Order: sequence, then structure tokens, then C-alpha cells
Amino acid sequence: MSDEPTYPGLNADRHGLTQLGRIVLDARVFGFVDEHEDCAGWSLGRMQALAARVERAWDEHGNLPSRLPPELAARHERIFNAAIADARRRGWDAELGDDE
Repeated sequence: MSDEPTYPGLNADRHGLTQLGRIVLDARVFGFVDEHEDCAGWSLGRMQALAARVERAWDEHGNLPSRLPPELAARHERIFNAAIADARRRGWDAELGDDE
């Protein structure tokens, strides 16, 4: 058993819109993980590798959702609209606190 910290998963993440949570959501958009995968138990090293893939994919599209091809843009909108609605139900407020 490894002592390396692990990610609790998108479903157990504080509100799902943390830095790691957004990586999971973006990975879903780009098809790097299944849309039901929440990455629970993934090592932080594995999450870092996923973040690097996501970053490269965003670089290909100018880092803007508006530059995504129509299919990816629609998937992005659907995934993020659902995530924002869920985060609000879990107490998320768009105003950043001192610890965010």
C-alpha cells in the first residue's frame, strides 16, 4: 500500500469545482475519462498526469471554450452546467473565499 496521497474523487470533493475537480470535468469533456469516472482514489501523480493531458488539449483550442469544435463545445456546456448546478446544491458560492 502506498503512502502517496490520493484524490477523494469528484463526488466527494468539497463542491466539485476545486482545481482537481475542474481537471476531472475537463478530462470528461476531452474524453480522457468516462463521463461517470470521478477519479476517486487516484494518486496525486496520476492526477498530475491527467492535468498535463488536459492542459495540452486546452492549448490546442486556445484555452477558450468558445474555440472548441461544436461537439466538444456542446459537451463542455452540458458537463459544466451540470457541475455548477450540483456545486450550488452543495453550498458552492461563486465568490472566492480566502482559502480558494
